[in-house]
Amino acid sequence: MLTKYSFDGREIDSLDLKSLIVTRGVRVSDRVYRAFGESSRIDPDPLTCNCLILPDGTVAQLTDISLHLRYLSHAMSLESLRKLGTFFQGLKPFSLGLSSSGRAVLSYDGEPITEVGFPEKSRFYEQETSSGLPFLGNAVLQGVDTLTFQSLWPCALARAGLACQFCYTGGISEQLARKHKLEPAIPTPRDVAEIVDYAVNKEQAVDHIQITGGSTMNPQAECQTIGRMLREIDSVAGLGNLRGEVIVFTTPPSDPRSIDQVFYAGADRVACSLEVWDEELAKVITPGRVRFTTRQRHFDTLRYIAREYGPNAACSTFVVGLEPVESFLQGARELAKDGIVAMASLWVPFGRPVMGSAKAPGLEYYQRVKHGLAAIYQEFGIVPPGERGSTSAYARTSVCTRRSRSISWRPA
Repeated sequence: MLTKYSFDGREIDSLDLKSLIVTRGVRVSDRVYRAFGESSRIDPDPLTCNCLILPDGTVAQLTDISLHLRYLSHAMSLESLRKLGTFFQGLKPFSLGLSSSGRAVLSYDGEPITEVGFPEKSRFYEQETSSGLPFLGNAVLQGVDTLTFQSLWPCALARAGLACQFCYTGGISEQLARKHKLEPAIPTPRDVAEIVDYAVNKEQAVDHIQITGGSTMNPQAECQTIGRMLREIDSVAGLGNLRGEVIVFTTPPSDPRSIDQVFYAGADRVACSLEVWDEELAKVITPGRVRFTTRQRHFDTLRYIAREYGPNAACSTFVVGLEPVESFLQGARELAKDGIVAMASLWVPFGRPVMGSAKAPGLEYYQRVKHGLAAIYQEFGIVPPGERGSTSAYARTSVCTRRSRSISWRPA
């Protein structure tokens, strides 16, 4: 049962609160970093992907607005920053401070909402691979149970000037290409395997692995690269030591059978993400996907995976908050009929403006998504990946029935 809270004169549950935290951000008191930095995983560096844990175990991405804006100033165009500046002027974020007893308390507009906790302290971000590649900036501990590689190689679509509008990483690649600058060094399969080995075996901090690279112009070769990476992970860390799943996000190949090698190498699920269901909006928001990889190729690959590897093996992320609720739920239902998982990832509006706007929808929008998506999952037997550790995925908590890592919550 989800915990109930009083927010702005209304009663909301933990998923409602999560949607608001993720899309509005938080102003974190320096006292919180000083009080809990030595005992919990909370750090003023935005690259560490902070999160907070609500009393029922719901995990929400914790973006410190002040630090985030400073970080963005080094990586975004002046025009995008101006648009974000307009957004921040009208923004009323949450605040995170200390109570008189020294506990971490989430508040809104001066009114306390709830005490919160943080994940256990980790030394993950202090590590380097044997080649000298730092973990920080190349992988994140997401939530309480997931190791995520967010961009293992540059997005070719972004470098061609066709980045998805919401994608912060793609925006950076687009800016670098315009300035004729090189991308940072990318991890090798050995680097990735050593990072996994540390998180899974040495710290025993994660149950699930997410592998993501930028979209490439040669998806067949991309599948081969992922296959080599998974085999190296198995050799170094042992995929059998993982309590949960490996989910791979990849560009759909022209021949869906190329995906077989990804599953043979150890993936449990493969996602070829459409991001936006509404076709006209997709042309504007995801121009590279529409023009080069095409919606039809996404459908062909997803249906091939569902047919060959069973229901719930094929996934597609949708960035929720960019299109009407009805459009997204229509897409989720159409995919669910074929056993394909539609995953809702909350749009973080202060990452990058979309169609000139950096304003997320209101609470009612996310409540409709929550109820509609949960109903679709139940009707078609859809089981999304992850457990209770994803920081921005939505509606997973409300339908989670599988055994998950125990989250021992205590007030921070």
